Amino acid sequence: MIRTLETDNAPKPLSAYAQGVEIPPGHRVVHVSGQVGVTRAGDIPADPGRQHELAWENALAVLAAAGMDHRHIVDAHVYITERSHLGIYRSTRDRFLKGHRPAATLLIVAGLADDRLVVEVDLVAAAEAVALAI
Repeated sequence: MIRTLETDNAPKPLSAYAQGVEIPPGHRVVHVSGQVGVTRAGDIPADPGRQHELAWENALAVLAAAGMDHRHIVDAHVYITERSHLGIYRSTRDRFLKGHRPAATLLIVAGLADDRLVVEVDLVAAAEAVALAI
């Protein structure tokens, strides 16, 4: 079973994330490449809130391709370009994670691959491996 790590020997999280997550042997692990706030048609909305939603939607769509959902996320790395978007980041993340608390890292960066992009989300997820009958 995947285990959330919490200790009083390190600072408490500043928002809704775990201090750490342990993945035991026998689990499938999926790495989702950084997903940005772009529509399937390749459009980049000007609205930062919509970009945050799209980045999470896109990351979760890749995760769904592996048969996983938000409950399987063990680590989330998010990159934003504006400190003023911190509230958007937290509220969007919390809405998409629905109370699930993976390990997480947030970085405020100077820019992303396209100057119009304001957020990128990459994920690591894990699930118990399914034994195949032979």
